[in-house]
Amino acid sequence: MSDDEREEKELDLSSSEVVTKYKSAAEIVNKALQLVVKECKPKARIVDICEKGDAFIREQTGYMYKNAKKKIERGVAFPTCLSVNNTVCHFSPLASDTSELEEGDMVKIDMGCHIDGFIAVVAHTHIVKDGPVTGRHADVIAAANTAAEVALRLVRPGKKNKDVTDAIQKVAAAYDCKIVEGVLSHQLKQFVIDGNKVVLSVSNSDTRVDDAEFEENEVYAVDIVASTGEGKPKLLDEKQTTIYKRAVDKNYHLKMKTSRFIFSEINQKFPILPFTARALEEKRARLGLVECVNHDLLQPYPVLHEKPGDNVAHIKFTVLLMPNGSDRITSHPLQELQPTKTIDDPEIKAWLALGTKTKKKGGGKKKKGKKGDKADESTEAEAGAEPMDATNGGSRCQES
Repeated sequence: MSDDEREEKELDLSSSEVVTKYKSAAEIVNKALQLVVKECKPKARIVDICEKGDAFIREQTGYMYKNAKKKIERGVAFPTCLSVNNTVCHFSPLASDTSELEEGDMVKIDMGCHIDGFIAVVAHTHIVKDGPVTGRHADVIAAANTAAEVALRLVRPGKKNKDVTDAIQKVAAAYDCKIVEGVLSHQLKQFVIDGNKVVLSVSNSDTRVDDAEFEENEVYAVDIVASTGEGKPKLLDEKQTTIYKRAVDKNYHLKMKTSRFIFSEINQKFPILPFTARALEEKRARLGLVECVNHDLLQPYPVLHEKPGDNVAHIKFTVLLMPNGSDRITSHPLQELQPTKTIDDPEIKAWLALGTKTKKKGGGKKKKGKKGDKADESTEAEAGAEPMDATNGGSRCQES
């Protein structure tokens, strides 16, 4: 086997080292999410919370692989975003922004971490209030969460991407909600947050993706966004966009000195994964980023909105398609939900009743370590409980 072949073979979940890196990244991003949820209080500045989430990820990843012989990249894989109420995604404001949270706000938290390019992403919806979540707030969170639980059971080897698209729309309809258009669930690979295998949130004539079948040893960011509105978000203000990703296949000789300076900084600090403009010098960045985007050197992650008064919920998780079944490695417990709707549809109930682990034939030995066994049990218990209480990886929301 050549070095190239060995390198390629080691990049998927057949390598225990790769699995460890995914799970280490997941552990850090789950803790970062826990921290961010605690910070979501009335009068808290959104940018301050975003900064705390990113700083925690940088700090915790900095402790890992410090003494490795070969330098291992690690850190933020997707900047912390807090999108409030009818704002759908990607709101991660600049330092000068004064937006604050208020009592009763519906906050979508979206973030990602990587170790050596192996990415774990997560999104969670939290209401800034004490006590149970009721009414349409509860309905839309339940819709997103139950759709995520169904997707977890259908993103498995042998199933097709369109099976997931159809199922999550049916779940949302049961709660009188819509799955938001333009949200894509992507396959994850090393340093690739938006792999070629994609699950559409809503199938329509405007957005098409290739049919694909899930395979063992693949990793996916399953991204579900539900709305009490039409599910057709719009870009209202391009100036709100602060998250970008280098388009590595594009080149252009920039005319402005400011643009060249900013682009050089991006290439050095953020050559592959998404980043926030907060990490750049603000005044210079505003000018330079425009020319970079206009010439397709950067892919923007736009801040999209449903109509005022619409409620939007976001659940995203990372799942490893292991030989023994699907392993969801990122999540956060929901607040108590008291939705106005219940799931009566037998097909949805059947999906939710599916296990996430593969039963092996015969009485083969279990792998050592009780930790994994406990994780399996909690996955099954959580799967059964959460729906009854009731998704550019960095998946990108796209304008309808």
